[in-house]
Amino acid sequence: MKFSDFYQRALERKGSEEAISQRLPKLATPDQISAISDDRILSDMTRCIFRAGFVWRIIDQKWPGFEEAFKGFIPRYWQQVPPEIIEELGRDTRIVRNLQKIATVPQNAFMIMEVVESHGSFGAFLANWPSHDQAGLLKWLKKNGSRLGGATSQFFLRMQGWDGFITSPDVITALENHRLIDANPASQTGLKQIQAVFNQWHEESGLPYAHLSRILSMTLDARA
Repeated sequence: MKFSDFYQRALERKGSEEAISQRLPKLATPDQISAISDDRILSDMTRCIFRAGFVWRIIDQKWPGFEEAFKGFIPRYWQQVPPEIIEELGRDTRIVRNLQKIATVPQNAFMIMEVVESHGSFGAFLANWPSHDQAGLLKWLKKNGSRLGGATSQFFLRMQGWDGFITSPDVITALENHRLIDANPASQTGLKQIQAVFNQWHEESGLPYAHLSRILSMTLDARA
């Protein structure tokens, strides 16, 4: 099925091209992504991790307290923070006191610093990873990071302005309804199938992957 058919369905639901355009996510240029500081990378990773399975609004309202408690999320500091600091954070009322999620900060800080050694910054690493292999990047983040599997990494990438799809329930429903994927969408096989569909649509339409994803979700009146 051509993407133009999905676009037409989204147009019928939203009423105009302007209505569709207003809902499309903003993307960053490779230079802008490269310029993102490593502390903001760790902050956004942690924010997405804490949002997972929780009410986003509550995490966002408490985020200034998170920034204070985690001292600005400087990766060089957090990669070697002593265990007692993590224990103290587990009692800190400025944040959501989930020790398992708190413990991801030093682990992901270590991952970030490893990348900094080879790429100069984590932003540069992301900027150089092609959107046509988002499945590969998601696999890398899940393997090397802590609690960066599933949609968490996808939302993190979207926060950086990186051009990628999000496998929201409605995106998956649309793909499955039209028999464009037949594997578990959370599996590596499923992600590769999804990647292949979006690669085809990107070549066909010239649209960014993030816009393809959001427009596809609009065919079911949802967000991606």
